[in-house]
Amino acid sequence: MRTQSFKLAQGSSMPVKLTTLLLWAAAAAVVVFWVLRFTGSASEQLPVISPAQPVQANAQAIAKALGAVALPAVAAAPVASRYSLLGVLAGNESGGGAAVIAVEGKGSKAVRVGEAVDEGLILQSLAAREARLGPVNGPATTVLQLPKPPIAAFN
Repeated sequence: MRTQSFKLAQGSSMPVKLTTLLLWAAAAAVVVFWVLRFTGSASEQLPVISPAQPVQANAQAIAKALGAVALPAVAAAPVASRYSLLGVLAGNESGGGAAVIAVEGKGSKAVRVGEAVDEGLILQSLAAREARLGPVNGPATTVLQLPKPPIAAFN
């Protein structure tokens, strides 16, 4: 009967022995690495990484690079366009009443006749679909009108 042998040829078992030695050496190196890693001293400080500074982008330069065209400076809005009349509750006989006026950037509020709408400007009088604004002791400088309601189409 014949027995099997792992020998490649007679006397050539040296490559197998060297390969086995290298594998065991690599395994020992891995074990030593992890043992040193876990048993390292607690006083060892990790490197401190400083946070990155935020990037400051120049919006005008980016817009110019993307092909934007510079617009001319916009003039201040006229006084009448700063106010919008949203509703009127006018008294026919009394001359009193209130109006709902939206001021640009501040929202809308109900204002009675004689009360301040904005700094230096009061609601002077009301009519059916309009409100007159002006200074306390002076004529009306701005007349606000409600837009006409759309006509209902009956088809």
